[in-house]
Formats: sequence, C-alpha cells, structure tokens
Amino acid sequence: MAVLPNKETRRMSNSGTANFADLDGYECAFGGTHVQLTVTGRGDFIARLTWLNLRHLKVLRGCEELPRIAYLSLPRTRTFVSFPTDEGPLIWNGLALQLGDIVFHSRGERMYQRTTGEGRWGLISLPAPQLALYSNALSGRKIVAPPIGRVLRPQRNIAAHLLRLHTKACRLAETTDSLTEQPDIAKALEREMLHALVDCLAVDDVRGNWLKRQRHTNIMVRFENALAAHPGRQPAISELCSAVGVPERTLRICCAEFLGMSPTKYVLLRRLNMVRSALRHADPETASVAEIARSYEFSELGRFAVTYRRIFGEMPSATLRVR
Repeated sequence: MAVLPNKETRRMSNSGTANFADLDGYECAFGGTHVQLTVTGRGDFIARLTWLNLRHLKVLRGCEELPRIAYLSLPRTRTFVSFPTDEGPLIWNGLALQLGDIVFHSRGERMYQRTTGEGRWGLISLPAPQLALYSNALSGRKIVAPPIGRVLRPQRNIAAHLLRLHTKACRLAETTDSLTEQPDIAKALEREMLHALVDCLAVDDVRGNWLKRQRHTNIMVRFENALAAHPGRQPAISELCSAVGVPERTLRICCAEFLGMSPTKYVLLRRLNMVRSALRHADPETASVAEIARSYEFSELGRFAVTYRRIFGEMPSATLRVR
C-alpha cells in the first residue's frame, strides 16, 4: 500500500496521491490544516488523498470508506472552498450539501464536516489576496472570504464545470510524475480553474439565519476547546456545559445539529478512537489492552470491550495484534 511521503518530501512534491489505513497518518497529511477525525462506523479506516499544488491554487480530493466526523481548523493565510464530489452525504456544520453546492469558508474557520457513509469531497485554496485580485480582473467584482462560512449554489452548468476541472486536476496528480516539467499544462489548468472558481463564487448564499448559525458555531468551538483541554476524559455533561457556558439543552441542540449525536456519545466515540489508535501503535509483546484502556479512563474493562466491538466490529485484543 502506498504511503504519503514524509513532511520534507511533501514540501517538494507538487502532486501525488496516497492511500491510508491509519487515521493518524491521514490527519497529518493535510499540512497546515489541522484535522481531527472521529470514525463513527464499523470496520477498518481506509482513505485516499490526492493533491496538486499549482502556482497559486492548491487542490485536494479525499475519498474515505467509513463515516466520520472531522473537526478542521483552516489557516488564515489562504481562502478555501470545499464541496462534495459525488451524491454521497456530506454535511458541513449541520447543513447537508447537494452535489453542486460550494462552501465558501471564512478565513481561519473552525468547522465540522461529517459523512454518514462513504465520503467523497474536494477542496481548493489560494492565498487570500489572490482571490480578490483575480476576481476583480475576471468579473469586475472583488470577492473576499465571508466573515461567516456560506453555502453557495451556482447554476448547475457552472458548478459542473468546476467539478470537471477539479477531477481533471486530480487525474493529472495521479498520473503525472511532475507538473513542473509541463509548465504550460499547469498554467492553463490553473487559469481555467480560477475562471470557474470566480464564476461559482459570484452568487448569493442559499441559506439564511447566519447569525444563529454563527452563535451555534461559536458554542461548538468552545465545546472542542473544552475537550482538548482534557483529552481522553469522559467529563460529566454538567462539567461540559459549565466549560462551554451554555445550558444543557443548548449544548444538546448544537451537538445534534453539527454532529448528529449527543455530546456524551461524541466524547465516548472520540475516546474509543484514541484507544484504537493507541492499540494499533502499541507493541503487542509489551502492551496490554487493560493498560491502554485505563489510560483513557475506561475502568470497567468488560463494558469497554463490548462497546469497542460494537463500534469497530472487532475486539480490542484483535486491534492490538494487528501490526
């Protein structure tokens, strides 16, 4: 199975594709974008990431075989758009996206993106000043990242054109050793993608009540901050509400909207994913399931094993033996 090159090699690589059977490696492959994944379905996590770095544009395509919740922190130095690349379910901050929808992210946005089955998504980014420059030159309208992320729905043919170019770019990344040796192709492709991107962004958003959505987003950011302060713990719901600064009902509403589940279940799944990662990286000759489980505050080992098997489809001892 192919693995992603190390960080130093990735910096020199303009394009490529890699397969992953390891959640930690997949999270690290996104470079400056912080990604925290929580797998929510049974089975082994398998993903494929394709990337293409042009002069200004960076293109990503992700394909994942299990449902998951991703919490992402985007760099402020670049402008990002994301979108589903097939009809499969892709949910951004609680909003189900249709094929052809474009999420225009705010600068430095922290957000949730989740799937309920196999995940297929695309992402395009460019330096923040470049979008304003190119949009003004191409359309006479200076387009900048919105203060709050928005869902845009361009005309079908316009969105389809961007998706075709995104697919073309990813196929080039998968089949071409180095686009630096083909500068004319890279330049033409980037020019086409910039035109298509500006056309997609020059429309109004399709969802209302953004002030309410921003309030809920801020609550969920505080929720993640509270969990990050004590990783591996299962805090009481009252403790979480106190840390976030909202009543229990509000926190439950926001978690149902953004995560599709209660805060308690989400925290449990996070801890189980941490245990699974630790078991996969541990030496079965020296480590024990009980020791690792207790380090994440699973004290009732029988109940832990039953829950682990229900979520991941195998006993924790089987995960520990896989190297």
